[in-house]
Amino acid sequence: MSAQSNAPIIIKRKKVVAGGHHGGAWKVAYADFVTAMMAFFLLMWLLNATTEKQRKGLADYFSPTIPMARISGGGDGAFGGDNVFSEETVAQEGTGASAKRPSESQQASGATGVNQNADGKSEGKGDQALKKVEDALFGMSGESMASENAMRHIVTRVTDEGLIVEVFDLENDPLFVEGTAEPTQLTRDISAMLSGLFDLVTNQVAIEAHTRSYPLVIARNPVWDLSAARADRVRKLLKSSGFAPERVQRVTGYADRKPAVRNPMSVRNNRLEIVLLRTEK
Repeated sequence: MSAQSNAPIIIKRKKVVAGGHHGGAWKVAYADFVTAMMAFFLLMWLLNATTEKQRKGLADYFSPTIPMARISGGGDGAFGGDNVFSEETVAQEGTGASAKRPSESQQASGATGVNQNADGKSEGKGDQALKKVEDALFGMSGESMASENAMRHIVTRVTDEGLIVEVFDLENDPLFVEGTAEPTQLTRDISAMLSGLFDLVTNQVAIEAHTRSYPLVIARNPVWDLSAARADRVRKLLKSSGFAPERVQRVTGYADRKPAVRNPMSVRNNRLEIVLLRTEK
């Protein structure tokens, strides 16, 4: 016999185990779990990164009850050129059932409660009074009631509350002596000018004062007392200039809680806001 015939015969048996932890079903379940967790954390991040108004808009987008008929703003077309969320338009613009520039076929029937000016914009009686004061301030219809130097410190804006005349500090040209409620001559002149300006209408007035922030290391932060004292001092200046004291509805100090610019310690945050309030009629 040869050497090869004496070699041992090796038989290899393969054991097959069915089921157990070697199955693949758990991987599918785990993948579903990870996907769900990722979606959850993405949802939480989106909720934290959006404002209440944006979240309301997203919710309204999926709501089947959004009104799409008469209370829509803008021009002609499906969305009127403005916003699909029509209730938002009503709150911001107050146009109600009429558009900003309605066409004949689009205009709602009946009185709208507003007048149309030459530009086609809706304008009520209260807006006309505020515009009259603003035009007199900036000299739109003639000579301005404010001096050129005073105008550098004044900006105006119209809000739902009324006409806000904002008077603010400039570098090296403050409204009050630093850290006090003692007005400079500039503030006295502006107060006298505003007293005469507000006599053009009968609206009530609100006086608000704001201050810049002070370093946190100071022992006593004066912002609350300072802003309240400055607001009250302006009230007295208006009164001494002939303004009827009963027309002052409120005097408020906001401290440094509503900065006008990003830098809270900027002198631009030292400002007065004299609000010519809208009438209720």
